[in-house]
Amino acid sequence: MSFDHNEFPLAYLITVRCYGTWLHGDERLTVDRHELNVYGRRRRPANTKLESLMGRNMKQDAFLLSDGQRTVVKEAINEVCDYRKYDLWAINVLTNHFHAVVSPQSKPEPIADAFKSYSTRKLRETGLISNQVRPWARGKSRRYLWKPKHVSRAIDYVLYGQGDIPDFDD
Repeated sequence: MSFDHNEFPLAYLITVRCYGTWLHGDERLTVDRHELNVYGRRRRPANTKLESLMGRNMKQDAFLLSDGQRTVVKEAINEVCDYRKYDLWAINVLTNHFHAVVSPQSKPEPIADAFKSYSTRKLRETGLISNQVRPWARGKSRRYLWKPKHVSRAIDYVLYGQGDIPDFDD
């Protein structure tokens, strides 16, 4: 195995879910802040009781993006990348989440946070959501893409695939 001396990967695959669309306990499995969000660790197993509890504790209904809202979110993410000089390789805004493959020379957390905040602000400014609506789930997924083939797989997944995320370990 070779070691890459770069501080940052070639790109990140960032995924952000809409509020309430994938709860802990869901059969699709989840990660959380309680030692299950560590690379190589197992995901939280399906648990209908936990999923039901999470649903009861929601502060609003699950949020799904309309076609118009999806367009605005895509525009906002493009604006973030243009303003901050990030290379945006692929983006796909779906009804319950978005994916972006982006190459900045920084950590991924502030990038995902900027995508969420710019999108929320733009949705509110255009009158597509009210100030009371929370469109995004608390977390975000960040996949580090160290090799060109991983970037290519991520771009292909974002633009043409969906379902199982490709393997980025080989």
